[in-house]
Amino acid sequence: MITEKNLINHELIGLKAEVAGKGFSGEVVLETKNMLGIKAVNGIKRFPKLGTSFVFTLPNGKRVSVSGKKISSRAEDRIKTKVKKWQ
Repeated sequence: MITEKNLINHELIGLKAEVAGKGFSGEVVLETKNMLGIKAVNGIKRFPKLGTSFVFTLPNGKRVSVSGKKISSRAEDRIKTKVKKWQ
């Protein structure tokens, strides 16, 4: 179950996301080591993870802000790591 405490150790694809300061929001459909692809009404737009803040909406409706630096790695590597405290 995804919570605000373990969000960065979970798969991000499928979550609703907003790019802080850009006014762009949609569903995460692509993730690479350095980019997130977010699909909105007008197509898929890719954003670099480093230097960008994202606001993810969890399945329970809670919104969590995450610095792209915290998720800047390959998804399969990030899921394996243990993070004590990131917020």
